[in-house]
Amino acid sequence: MTTPVCPSAQQQQFTAYVRARGPVLLRTARSLTANPCDAEDLLQTALAKTYLAWDRIADRGALDGYVRRTLVNTRTSQWRKRRVDEFACEELPEPDVAPGPDPAEQQAQRDALWNAIRRLPARQRAMVVLRYYEDLTEVQTAELMGVSVGTVKSAVSRALVKLRTDPHLGDDLTSADEPGAIAA
Repeated sequence: MTTPVCPSAQQQQFTAYVRARGPVLLRTARSLTANPCDAEDLLQTALAKTYLAWDRIADRGALDGYVRRTLVNTRTSQWRKRRVDEFACEELPEPDVAPGPDPAEQQAQRDALWNAIRRLPARQRAMVVLRYYEDLTEVQTAELMGVSVGTVKSAVSRALVKLRTDPHLGDDLTSADEPGAIAA
């Protein structure tokens, strides 16, 4: 019969960090890979490397930056090591699935949205980023910003109106009825 092992303080801190920041870090990993399963694997690899370096990371406030840098470095290493197999043929094979959205167009829309967000006043920009990109609640955003929940609601509402009417954004983004659609 084995005796239960109590997790160390390091393990508890790491587990708490992963639970708190895991979804945000997964979004970062998904932005680095085309396949969601590869993103999960990439995040797991980066978290394993972070765990091994946990004692050496003196500034706990810089953990997100450390993990993001590890994600990028790990993805770059994977990309460099990949093996490319090409086979010459007379005819191109027919695609099995319907073509998806154009990645270049999606990137152009993301760039236009970020540029529009950058044009917002600093306070509105911070609230939009906290609410829709960091996925915080109105209460959490208000606490972080040191304002009331009503102030967050009104400022975010005004910011979304500005984003919806921004002439530099495409029709897909400016016609969104849901506030979350802008963040997507």
